[in-house]
Amino acid sequence: MSAADTLPRIGADEIGKFGKEVLLIDIRSPAEYRREHIAQALCIAPDELAEKLPSAAANADILVFHCLSGMRTAQAAATLAAAANGRTAYILDGGLQAWKKAGLPTVTDRSAPLDMMRQVQIGAGSLVLLSVIGGAFFSPVFYLLAALVGAGLLTAGLTGFCGMAKLLARMPWNQA
Repeated sequence: MSAADTLPRIGADEIGKFGKEVLLIDIRSPAEYRREHIAQALCIAPDELAEKLPSAAANADILVFHCLSGMRTAQAAATLAAAANGRTAYILDGGLQAWKKAGLPTVTDRSAPLDMMRQVQIGAGSLVLLSVIGGAFFSPVFYLLAALVGAGLLTAGLTGFCGMAKLLARMPWNQA
């Protein structure tokens, strides 16, 4: 049995049919949760489940774990099953995206900043695109910017230190 098979999947439209106390647990980052989440869902990261889940799920008969698309919950299925500690638990098939596709409501705060990874992806992608356009139409010197961004991303991947994320974290829109 693979890790993804340790918890069964359930469709968004099936959750309301239980007639029991269901606890929805969003395993995404707090920043992603603030931007958009299922109204009754709690945000608990997988590494915090052992500590926070017992008190949060005291009255729950059924646990339903979810993320944005279902990929992170599938990857963390073994951890989630262990945290469920014998309770009936499921993975929301398709995550928050499937919930919305089923026409079910979410709480949205577009004023909340994007999560840091998406900000880095947008920033790095924009810099590379602009430097390639600049290199093609103005001067080959612009290609150096693309090389610097690539080196920064490689360093971040190898070391876990992302200078762009550190810089973006200091921006006014990311301040609490």
